[in-house]
Amino acid sequence: MSYDDVEIEDMEWNQELQAFTYPCPCGDLFQITKEDLRLGEEIARCPSCSLYLTVIYNMEDFQENSNKKAEPPKPQPVAVA
Repeated sequence: MSYDDVEIEDMEWNQELQAFTYPCPCGDLFQITKEDLRLGEEIARCPSCSLYLTVIYNMEDFQENSNKKAEPPKPQPVAVA
């Protein structure tokens, strides 16, 4: 059972760790990377203790751009002689 459920908006982006973080009661930080979120992972773990929490987020916000439909190319003007 997870220690807590936390919204992704309540976590902080840590540039050094390249991960979203949230304070752990042990004094360290729960961590989860953008790649973990893209893969559907929802568990942020603390590297210093056995606690973990469930991250609540919209998976679509972390999907690769390749999954989105590309806009059709705009028509180019043609010169007529």
